[in-house]
Amino acid sequence: MKTFKMISVGILVDDKINNFPLVDGIIINQENSHRMWILELFIEQKHQQIFEEWKASKEVLDARVVISYPENEPAGFLVAVDAVERIGDHISVLLKGRLKRARSQYAEHLLEELLTEGLSGDELLQRFEHDMRSRPRLKKERERETEQESL
Repeated sequence: MKTFKMISVGILVDDKINNFPLVDGIIINQENSHRMWILELFIEQKHQQIFEEWKASKEVLDARVVISYPENEPAGFLVAVDAVERIGDHISVLLKGRLKRARSQYAEHLLEELLTEGLSGDELLQRFEHDMRSRPRLKKERERETEQESL
């Protein structure tokens, strides 16, 4: 098994990423034959209800997780809520699931999109740095999901 520091986590809900600010978090690659991962979020208690609902429904969630360093590209996971435990004024949430796919080349696609918008120079650099931190959904990603939905 390998463990990593979780920097941020967002869950795709209704075509929008809902970020859950972490007090702390770890991610564990179980390195087993099922290629399973465990994500543990330590977050504010105000998020308990939504995670309890996801646990009860056994819904498979699309999670975007930044691991180890804030500059890293988010890794996509398909996960389900396994446990929600109250700890003081916070909750511990265990998510279990699988890594979605290999690197999506977010930086390259973002740069391509910004150049297509006609940005250059300092404006391009500032927008690129901002969007690499905030990670908005890219046009290519939205189009691909629209195509898949119409199939």
